[in-house]
Amino acid sequence: QVQLVESGGGLVQSGESLRLSCSASRSIFSISSMAWYRLAPGRQRELVAVITKGGSTNYADSVKGRFTISRDNAKNTVYLQMNSLKPEDTAVYYCHVNTFYSGAYWGQGTQVTVSS
Repeated sequence: QVQLVESGGGLVQSGESLRLSCSASRSIFSISSMAWYRLAPGRQRELVAVITKGGSTNYADSVKGRFTISRDNAKNTVYLQMNSLKPEDTAVYYCHVNTFYSGAYWGQGTQVTVSS
């Protein structure tokens, strides 16, 4: 069973930066995409950013220009660089890996809190 381990969350002030990392416990065969979602209290889960096997990226409008998703295929790791953080970015961030043949995987979540 593959586990996704996230790290990098924490408490920061508005305007500061954080980098989230998500690593798989073992090699995942045939990854199609890797993504970050977030869930804030009282809100629906939101797709923050996604990166495909080919390297194409897509972002939620609310984070465009501030967040950058990247991946290291050799390490089965995906990153989320978050700059100019705002209080409305406060949420639990989840890593998600989708594959062509073996379903999808979720991380356990990492808390990001941005104070004003």
